[in-house]
Amino acid sequence: MRIGLVCPYSLTLPGGVQGQVLGLARALRALGHPTRVLGPSDGPPPEVGITPVGTSMALAANGSLAPIAPAPATTRRTLAAVAREAFDVVHLHEPLVPGPCLATLVVADLPLVGTFHAAGVSAAYRWAGRPLGWAAGRLSRRCAVSEAAAALAGRHLGGHYDVLPNGVDVAHFAGAEPWPTDGPTVLFLGRHEPRKGLAVLVEALPRLAAAVRVWVAGDGPETARLRAATAGDPRVQWLGRIDDGERASRLRSAHVLCAPSLHGESFGVVLLEAMAAGAAVVASDLTGYAAVARPGREGLLVPPGDATALAVAITSVLEEPERAAALVAGGRARAEELSLDRLARRYLDRYAEVT
Repeated sequence: MRIGLVCPYSLTLPGGVQGQVLGLARALRALGHPTRVLGPSDGPPPEVGITPVGTSMALAANGSLAPIAPAPATTRRTLAAVAREAFDVVHLHEPLVPGPCLATLVVADLPLVGTFHAAGVSAAYRWAGRPLGWAAGRLSRRCAVSEAAAALAGRHLGGHYDVLPNGVDVAHFAGAEPWPTDGPTVLFLGRHEPRKGLAVLVEALPRLAAAVRVWVAGDGPETARLRAATAGDPRVQWLGRIDDGERASRLRSAHVLCAPSLHGESFGVVLLEAMAAGAAVVASDLTGYAAVARPGREGLLVPPGDATALAVAITSVLEEPERAAALVAGGRARAEELSLDRLARRYLDRYAEVT
């Protein structure tokens, strides 16, 4: 089966949707199915098997900035590539985002599978629900990455959604070379913006032991302010953006992956990556996170925005070896359960049904 995956967001920038699209493409190819990814790219494509269709622009959405590509030239390139590749099925991730996905959805005369990633609230659904509902009706099959994502789409667009949780490349993270560290280490991975809750981790720092090391990866509008707030604290290392190899290596070394987001998380792939790498998860008690790291089984979940509770949970993992070992073991089993290989096979069943 010849498969096309369309991503609405720039493939050269970090993001949960981009990571899932690229990982799913690799898993499908490994199962013997020629797969090509179409999407915007602000520079050389990060992997083989990608057809760049234009550059992106930042659009404020869900408390973040989404690198989408709505330009007419991008639409033309996307539709030309879809026609040229002669796909048996096209899989659209966030199918209603303006740009490559929405253009393909409206124009292409092919079996179309759509995966909805967003959860929480959506101004676009609220103000343009009727025309977007018509567009969604062109999908042959609708999927969602979580019950929360399915609820959001269903509330505004109607229709039935198969819930297929995101997947993780277990071998990539489990087999990474550990990054050197000289003490119990906490890792934050994410954009430095209010909804990701990095400020909550910074507020929790005075309550963590002097021996704890804190790695902060990523960047964003809050970087300068929060970095200044930790000036003089030798425990904190600001890493900036890191590539996939370093990401996996640091996850392999970290004792705790801290995800203190405040809202807007439909799933939490970073939690799954941490589990595959063998790091214990401490995260906010959000619906999307709880669907991945079940409380007390694969992670410790605390009230969003509560710096004291966050510090207590991190400390309990670092100072209670039996609790940490149980969380790591549960996390590894959960990662195997939600591997990209299994996800690819589940999507192949849907592709076969619509073709």
